[in-house]
Amino acid sequence: MKPGDRMGEGDTELVLDILPPELASAAFQKLRDEVKWNHMVHKGGEVPRLVAVQGEVVADGSFPIYRHPADETPPLLPFSPTVDAIRRHVEHTLSHPVNHVLIQHYRSGADYISEHSDKTVDVVPGSKIVNVSLGAQRAMTLRTKRDAADASDAGRQAERVALPHNSMFVMGLETNRRWLHSVRSDKRPDKTKNEAELGEHGERISLTFRRIGTFLTADQTHIWGQGAKGKTREDARPVVNGGLEAGKLLAAFGQENQRSDFEWQAGYGEGFDVLHFTEGV
Repeated sequence: MKPGDRMGEGDTELVLDILPPELASAAFQKLRDEVKWNHMVHKGGEVPRLVAVQGEVVADGSFPIYRHPADETPPLLPFSPTVDAIRRHVEHTLSHPVNHVLIQHYRSGADYISEHSDKTVDVVPGSKIVNVSLGAQRAMTLRTKRDAADASDAGRQAERVALPHNSMFVMGLETNRRWLHSVRSDKRPDKTKNEAELGEHGERISLTFRRIGTFLTADQTHIWGQGAKGKTREDARPVVNGGLEAGKLLAAFGQENQRSDFEWQAGYGEGFDVLHFTEGV
């Protein structure tokens, strides 16, 4: 797939040269140095890439939260200088604000992310999910969810989108609802790869920007907004760790990953005050 092609449900596109040349040429190394990288654990194992989370921290210290199934998530830090510069270009292209970013460092072709749908309990309806790629070119694979195919994976529709340096993959929420996406491991020998795939010695940094409508207080004791039970700051409620409510949210996450007819209101509408999925965190 290439820019201008119909991707996913038609609400998705690839934009090239999203950053001006002076920023694009320096951004990878600046991010590599300035971002506080973390290891993230999911299902008891370390995910195969480094991660960091940044976002818009307002005057009272509160900040947006993007919840997804992980044993632990890195702490959110304010936007660092290079990330903030990239964010401004993203907002200009999207014509809507973004207040949260998940930054991932693919250290080699062996690093990957398994196919999934982004979890939308906290994502503002009508917004776009944006992935900016810097460094080595990798491929984004889109595949329709299994329930939309026959009994075998062979019946699933698939699309492959090359993500070169300084590109922006813009995914609409309808594509996210009906398709899974992934960046598969690429262990081919260097001699078989092209120049774009060998950029930055095979390392890639991706920045996934979202517009988030759920928020935590500075001390992370109270939650409110779109995906919580209390919808306003005045109605903020104590956060929940583990227990029945965490189990219900994880079940809703699973449904969103599996069902192409997933309905946000039925799955998430009542709101969840869950911060961590296990007790004692």
